[in-house]
Amino acid sequence: MAAAIDKSLERNLEQIKTKLGVGVTFDVLIREICIGERDAAMVFIDGFIKDRETVAIMRALMQISRGELGVNGLDKLIRRYLPYFEVEQANDLDEAIDQLLAGPLLLLIDGIDSVIVIDVREYPVRSIEEPDLERVTRGSREGFVETALFNVNMVRRRIRDPKLRFEALQVGQRSKTDVFIGYIEDIADPSLVAEVKQRISKINRDALPMGGKNLEEYILGTAINPLPVTRYTERPDVAAAHMLEGHVCIFVDTSPFAMIVPVTFWHFTQHAEEYFQNPPVGTYLRWVRTMGIILSMLIVPVWYALVHTPNLPSWLDWLGPKEQSVVPIWLQFLILEFGLDLIRMALVHTPSALATSLGIVGAILLGDLAVTVGIFIPETILYIAVVAIGTFGTPSLEFALALRLFRFFILVSTFLFNWIGLGASLVVCFLVFGLTKSFGLPYLWPLVPFNGPALLRIIFRYPIPKITMRPKAIGGKRDRDTRRG
Repeated sequence: MAAAIDKSLERNLEQIKTKLGVGVTFDVLIREICIGERDAAMVFIDGFIKDRETVAIMRALMQISRGELGVNGLDKLIRRYLPYFEVEQANDLDEAIDQLLAGPLLLLIDGIDSVIVIDVREYPVRSIEEPDLERVTRGSREGFVETALFNVNMVRRRIRDPKLRFEALQVGQRSKTDVFIGYIEDIADPSLVAEVKQRISKINRDALPMGGKNLEEYILGTAINPLPVTRYTERPDVAAAHMLEGHVCIFVDTSPFAMIVPVTFWHFTQHAEEYFQNPPVGTYLRWVRTMGIILSMLIVPVWYALVHTPNLPSWLDWLGPKEQSVVPIWLQFLILEFGLDLIRMALVHTPSALATSLGIVGAILLGDLAVTVGIFIPETILYIAVVAIGTFGTPSLEFALALRLFRFFILVSTFLFNWIGLGASLVVCFLVFGLTKSFGLPYLWPLVPFNGPALLRIIFRYPIPKITMRPKAIGGKRDRDTRRG
């Protein structure tokens, strides 16, 4: 139920103090002033406002002489005496308090039954840096930060299109987290935009404590399937390129990334680096990266199936194993796989000054000692090293971790049933990939369903001037398509 604003300043302040716990919480401040011989008060959250601008506003207001706020006093105040541009009026006290909690300053004046909301907020924010997971040798060094408004501005700097839209929603009954939906109006599919807005509007929870990741789980329902159906990016140029293709980008305040929908399998195998190199070099990099991903999935189970095949041809004798171990080969692979994950997690939680030493101890000394003692054979160390390189070469961390679970499934199936298990597990994985969709877009498009020209664009990094059509499956409408990284 809406809370009406009283003409009495004292009663309004009493409501605000009760609702916000003024006197209990230290950071909600009330500064009482006099405007045109009328009592007034400024309510704000300490640390959320710009000091210099607020002082200038106070100085201008306190210089208003008596009687100047007579008839239409509120309009006069806003039009003549407030030296600031982000000013609006609120006629509901609860609505005004919601805005206060987001950072703006509230101005209440005795005898006026409206609240003036002045947006002089200034969030604490770290400096703009290049994202660690999406580094490039050439190109922009800008990366998203935790303030969604700054992220939106970085995209607007790259797309000066009057059709660019950023719609604002709030999610969380208590957190009221700002969520911005970005798209280009005459490029994005209207049904896609409406679906994104509908799913976000249906969220009925207290808060999004983990920001964008929580939002993803609410709107995409990825509870069982480990495959990511949205692409995270921390680069504004990548987000802008996707929006020019017809994608929708979702920005969540406090999260230093954008969520891109819809996506396919191939979005997670491409990187911005390919588009900062010449087309032949970019194509080569794409092939090498894709080959690394494929090897990380198949090299271990194929090797295991081959060495356990009776009457193996003599020209494959080099496969090994050359030595014997007290630990079964299948168990060695599982131990090494879990060991890689353990080392990766340990490096995440280790101070940077010690991370290199930990990597040397975990990856080199332990592996070498395990071979010397006879726990592992050299072949298992070699192939797991190839798996690790392919995994770390995957541009998307979420996709790499999802592939790891599928790799465990393929490994166990191969260990149990050899070639039959390998073939059956690959069929199951292909079916899971084929049945997965991101906002209605098939995960394996343009392979399934087949689209030859679009598939060629994925296999080869085309020169930008040669790309004249947007992907039809995404809903792109016309004009040139600026490819993404």
